Amino acid sequence: RARALLQQLPPQDCDERYCPELAEEERRQLRAFSARRRREALGQGLACPVPGPCHGCPCRKCGRRLNKGDPGVSASRLGDQFWHPSCFSCHFCHQPLVDLIYFQQDGRIYCGRHHAELFRPRCASCDQLIFMEECIEAEGRRWHLEHFCCLECDAPLRGQRYVMRSGRPCCHACFESLFAEPCQACGDPIGADSEGATHQGLHWHARAACFCCSLCRKPLRGQPLTCRRGRLFCSDTCSLRQGSSSSSSASDSSDSAFASAPSPDS
Repeated sequence: RARALLQQLPPQDCDERYCPELAEEERRQLRAFSARRRREALGQGLACPVPGPCHGCPCRKCGRRLNKGDPGVSASRLGDQFWHPSCFSCHFCHQPLVDLIYFQQDGRIYCGRHHAELFRPRCASCDQLIFMEECIEAEGRRWHLEHFCCLECDAPLRGQRYVMRSGRPCCHACFESLFAEPCQACGDPIGADSEGATHQGLHWHARAACFCCSLCRKPLRGQPLTCRRGRLFCSDTCSLRQGSSSSSSASDSSDSAFASAPSPDS
């Protein structure tokens, strides 16, 4: 319950004491934002049996009939409407609302976190709402200007090239030294600017010199291939010629490899 409350009602969304780095103007905006939400949107649902006058009314969320005496939840800010207890959940994340605390907007109920995000972006680093005039947007998320940093060395990345790693930005130098996969053919790391090919969890540069048949050197990008003991072959013929001295129990597979340009999470 405590974890769910912290997720659904982040204290930093309504109390400046949890945001010590805010400038005075940002503090003022946070106080005004929080007061307006409490005044206009905050409520607590009431769990009670459905009263006689509401017999047969539909659940506000699922539409199924609620009969007199059935357990239900009402929300005073939304009039004479009822929900099944399991249906009284956030419109965005669909989580049941802890202690029935809700925020309403346009006839829908939200947890505090997602109601706040209808109006203000949230920093992907510090999880605080952003009240500055400027912020950084990347990969569909937002950051305070000073929080868009490399996940390893904390180097500022504003205006710099970066690679996304586990949902967080990483500078090129750290990515190359810590996360780049080694090529099975040449042994060099497959950098963020290089095209890579992947097969059975192994990695190659997509260039013809690396991603090719181990015997005849035929380029394999986009071609059927066979993999034996981490080595690539263009056909069973090349595979058998190369491995004629190997045991018949060696692991084989034949399909097409995936080769692509680098992606944000590559």
